[in-house]
Amino acid sequence: MAAETKPKSIGGDSKMKTGLIWFNGHIVPQEEAKVSVLTHALHYGTSVFEGIRAYETPKGPAVFRLKEHVERFFHSAKVMMFELPFTPEQVSEGILSVVRENSYKSCYIRPLAWMGATSLGVNPLPNNPAEVMVAAWEWGTYLGDEAVRKGARLITSSWARFPANVMPGKAKVGGNYVNSALARIEAHQAGADEALLLDKEGFVAEGSGENLFFFKGSTLYVLEHSVNLMGITRDSVITIARDLGYEVRECRATRDQLYMADEVFMVGTAAEVTPVSSLDHRAIGSGQAGEHTMRLRKAYLEAVQGHNPKYGPWLTYVNP
Repeated sequence: MAAETKPKSIGGDSKMKTGLIWFNGHIVPQEEAKVSVLTHALHYGTSVFEGIRAYETPKGPAVFRLKEHVERFFHSAKVMMFELPFTPEQVSEGILSVVRENSYKSCYIRPLAWMGATSLGVNPLPNNPAEVMVAAWEWGTYLGDEAVRKGARLITSSWARFPANVMPGKAKVGGNYVNSALARIEAHQAGADEALLLDKEGFVAEGSGENLFFFKGSTLYVLEHSVNLMGITRDSVITIARDLGYEVRECRATRDQLYMADEVFMVGTAAEVTPVSSLDHRAIGSGQAGEHTMRLRKAYLEAVQGHNPKYGPWLTYVNP
């Protein structure tokens, strides 16, 4: 059955097919994972989610940093005051089962929890129970292979990242991503690959779904968390960079500091490590993917694909 329902790879404007889904504790075909149009989350954005990747490794498919992603998923639910009807262990097994049942070698994984359709007032509590699903699909390079080869083109969005006393930016809440969607739409309409968002004080916050790093010489600068999501890929890249001998410093940065950087790159579960070639029509460094960035990208991919035993503890094998 898994082979028959296995989805095709998606990308661009292709219709998404996710095959078998873990839906409230049961594996079901995508067509049977149905949600009411009166679901609270559909009307008010009351959902939390994660983005996770599984990679093909010499020992079979493995989920990258599963424990940390599930932990953040439950922390996001806590912020939203969701009472999830499953334990972290059950959600973790749901994630592994989706990869296993769809016979994926590598894939992107989306756990999602949302407030249901019991009541539709703005306040979802206490009568709206949370529901949970996990879907996965085959997904290649997030911004496209060309963005990796040549570097992505960024523009600074007119939409600022919301401050911490407006929305809970440390939680992956569905409603938060209206901000990201507007910035990404704006970037695409301007002919860019991705948007850069500033915080309310004018400092660089993050991309629409990525954390930012930059090199000045051989020193790697990572943006302070500020209003940013506490990225798991960000943490991984910092560890790998230090292991490679780079000095890593946290800082706040303005966008003109990025103009003057030697290299800029973005990181995230979807984006992995993606170089930036230009920002606001200004070339970054040589205007190509930078040497240090590509060295980090190579090391990161070796880690997630199981080719460096030093990072073995970051991998959870689907078929141990």
